[in-house]
Amino acid sequence: MTDVHVIGGGLAGSEAAWQLAKAGVSVVLHEMRPGQETAAHQTADLAELVCSNSFRSDDATGNAVGLLHEEMRRAGSLVLAAADRHRVPAGSALAVDREGFAREVTAAIEGEPGIRVERGEVKGLPPRAWGPTIIATGPLTSAELAQAIQELTGEDSLAFFDAIAPIAYRETIDFGQAWFQSRYDKGDGADYINCPLDRAVYLAFIEALLAAEKTEFHDWEQTTPYFEGCLPIEVMAARGPETLRFGPMKPVGLTNPHQPDTKPYAVVQLRQDNALGTLYNLVGFQTKLKHGEQKRLFRMIPGLEKAEFARLGGLHRNTFLNSPKLLDGFLRLRQAPHIRFAGQITGVEGYVESAAIGLLAGRFAAGEANATPLATPPPTTALGALLHHITGGADAGTFQPMNVNFGLFPPLQNETGRKARKGAMCERALRDIDAWLAPAPAAAE
Repeated sequence: MTDVHVIGGGLAGSEAAWQLAKAGVSVVLHEMRPGQETAAHQTADLAELVCSNSFRSDDATGNAVGLLHEEMRRAGSLVLAAADRHRVPAGSALAVDREGFAREVTAAIEGEPGIRVERGEVKGLPPRAWGPTIIATGPLTSAELAQAIQELTGEDSLAFFDAIAPIAYRETIDFGQAWFQSRYDKGDGADYINCPLDRAVYLAFIEALLAAEKTEFHDWEQTTPYFEGCLPIEVMAARGPETLRFGPMKPVGLTNPHQPDTKPYAVVQLRQDNALGTLYNLVGFQTKLKHGEQKRLFRMIPGLEKAEFARLGGLHRNTFLNSPKLLDGFLRLRQAPHIRFAGQITGVEGYVESAAIGLLAGRFAAGEANATPLATPPPTTALGALLHHITGGADAGTFQPMNVNFGLFPPLQNETGRKARKGAMCERALRDIDAWLAPAPAAAE
């Protein structure tokens, strides 16, 4: 059997290698550290956590991240097993002793007979002679490999920073104030949700925006550039109080059906962000504001007073693919199907999501190697919803990194209260993931 090569020894790469080895497939795991350092890592350990030590909520009964934890546990995740063994007190969250966690993952990988770890940078695309390969190099992909990926897939296929606008759940928007309309009724005439601001509300919003607390760049992000096409809203507002009103908040070409005789002074538009129509992003609202400040400020906008957010804004140094355009449903590169991608480079956000995509890439590659191809997990599961989003559920034209959230799941058949709905989605997901993980029935004699 041909080895499967995995490039990158972070969370996703380690998880992919583990899943392959446990399926009886020989793996070569390539990790460039310590020979080639990054600006963020401090050790030579695999799966080193370079930012927070939190894997976020561990509630599998009402939280999408906690649900993803539980699905991964049931799928035999190395990352979740190590996290559970190195848990530190954090309320309902799963936080870990980062050094103990990374040492345990490293020891497990290096002690697994089916995995050979090779230290050294892979410069450029993997040779075709390697055969099946998973690239899981994360947000700090080396310059040479990133350039090679970009040359293969096209100039617009790979981003080197993310400029993330907040995303609201459609069901939490107040349509007693907001309405559907495109400027000048272009397109389908109702492609955007519009939230109107009068002059007093607009000026109060600008004042609060300028005074709000911002996050700082990490050391390795200090050279991240601001591009004129995706400036943070607070940077635009600092150029003058009218800047946003003549930019992403311009009110032209719109008529408020709730007040048809009064033209809004400014308008915040939200654009559909997924095929299900459950998520809408605030157009042009990428920001470096702290998350608590974002919630406070955006709820000043008429129609968003009770908005709940699937994702808040940000601007980070990152390297990620336009996955809905480039990858098939099994994480294979359409132009070169022997190459899979996994982890943060696919456009997922967060430790757990990165490891989850590594888990899926490893299982898919193992199924092919063993001539027992695996179906994709149902979209009703956290694993399936996340996979579906990055491989086709998201709009390729506006694709940005995303955490797992209930807006990625198909709606329930029966409407219930929001809290009950989350619980029902979790029950459905765990039932469906168990069915997906169940061994296939033996063929009749």
